[in-house]
Amino acid sequence: MLVSLPLLLALATPGSAAAPAPDPAQQVARRAVQQGRYVPLEQVVRDALRRQPGQLLEVELDDAVYEVEILRDDGAVVELDYDARNGTLLKMELDD
Repeated sequence: MLVSLPLLLALATPGSAAAPAPDPAQQVARRAVQQGRYVPLEQVVRDALRRQPGQLLEVELDDAVYEVEILRDDGAVVELDYDARNGTLLKMELDD
């Protein structure tokens, strides 16, 4: 399952009448958060920005891994991968 930032943001905020209907992958991810099987996106993003201050570029959910990309002030892009089930940082690397 691959879910991008707009889909994941919907996991963190209640839906509105103007919001488009979520796709099936988004619905699965939302249920996983609601059921406590995945940690909330805000928790992961907060930790990522604490570790690597900068501008959040992208978040994806792929096979129970949150992939967070941050543009640091020095221009480097850092990817941090977190286990979606428990919020553990799995790896952190500079993107080329």
